[in-house]
Amino acid sequence: MEIFVTKEAFVWFQKEMEIKHGDYIRFYARYGGSSPFHEAFSLGMNREEPNEIGTETVIENVHFYIEKDDEWFFNEHNLYVTIDTKNDEIAYEYKK
Repeated sequence: MEIFVTKEAFVWFQKEMEIKHGDYIRFYARYGGSSPFHEAFSLGMNREEPNEIGTETVIENVHFYIEKDDEWFFNEHNLYVTIDTKNDEIAYEYKK
């Protein structure tokens, strides 16, 4: 499993979350909503220091990661973080 963050999504994080070098952005399974794999769970995102990184991508010294305990949520798919240009917000895709 890997995390891919598009250039446009990275710019969104810089603008909307004011990320800087050394920051950690966590993607995690949260209760509520739905996803392509799990009813009653959706993907959450937060700025947070890691406990036990399962998967990580580093761009310009910003760490995008998923904790080991949350890897089950992705059902062995890669996470693609993109932009919904219509709403100017983060969008997620899951691909094998």
